[in-house]
Amino acid sequence: MPFPPGGGTDFIARIVAERLAAATGATTLVDNKPGAGGNIGLDAVAKSPADGYTLGMGQTANLAINPHLYNKMPYDALKDFTPVGSVASQPMVLVVTTQSPPRSVAVVVAAAKLAPQRVRIGLAGSGTVGHMAGEMLERRAGIQLLNVPYRGAGPAMTDLLGGQFEIYFGNAASVLPQIANGKLRALAVTSAKRLPALKDVPTMIEAGYPGFEAVTWSGLVAPAGTPPAIVARINAEIDKILKQPEVLAKLATEGSTATGGSAAEFGERIRAEHQKWGALIQESNIKID
Repeated sequence: MPFPPGGGTDFIARIVAERLAAATGATTLVDNKPGAGGNIGLDAVAKSPADGYTLGMGQTANLAINPHLYNKMPYDALKDFTPVGSVASQPMVLVVTTQSPPRSVAVVVAAAKLAPQRVRIGLAGSGTVGHMAGEMLERRAGIQLLNVPYRGAGPAMTDLLGGQFEIYFGNAASVLPQIANGKLRALAVTSAKRLPALKDVPTMIEAGYPGFEAVTWSGLVAPAGTPPAIVARINAEIDKILKQPEVLAKLATEGSTATGGSAAEFGERIRAEHQKWGALIQESNIKID
């Protein structure tokens, strides 16, 4: 698990691990190895024996974004892993405080066009999906926002509520409670379809930006060379787990949607997202040393 305990990806990993252990009869340990945007933990997976006993929780950052951001990567995201199965996806939500005037994406864009780099956008971290969503909005809308980076979603949320910046692409899990308690207003979600928990909030596509999709997807990967029979067995178990009503309900509380599908389909998604975010990062000239 390449992120700290308690976060959204860790939550998903523990749901899968618990039920995978029950289905296979194997003892399962969730080993948190955070750092470098998920690179440290995933590197440990890449260098493990390809015997099916070590799996990694891959996601948008460590498989599709980081390879283009970091000057040096400890692994090759497309060559050092065997895709096992997609697990879940979670969109970002474009939010403002309820004290802030904008009630639509169009109003935010109009304000940014009137005063370039005056509309401030908070970032939970450089290279996060929220950061990339902001970069995508700038290029699609032809605007210039002022980035205000933070070390994590917690500090960013504190300053958003304190009025230190105007807009924020936050993951659904972090913003849903603040929307429910009336402190934040959702303007749009970055998934292809509306989020059930925010059924009245339009997608960025509906807001006038075709193809605008920026989600944190997650799925299991194994070291390259893991035998196909082992991959097929684990993939089949994941698909069964993701059909369990209680699992779907738990994921929904975090604003996540179960995905599933074959290992080959997950591999195709990794490659497509790797290419998509790579093109945006190159265009935006973003780098992390």
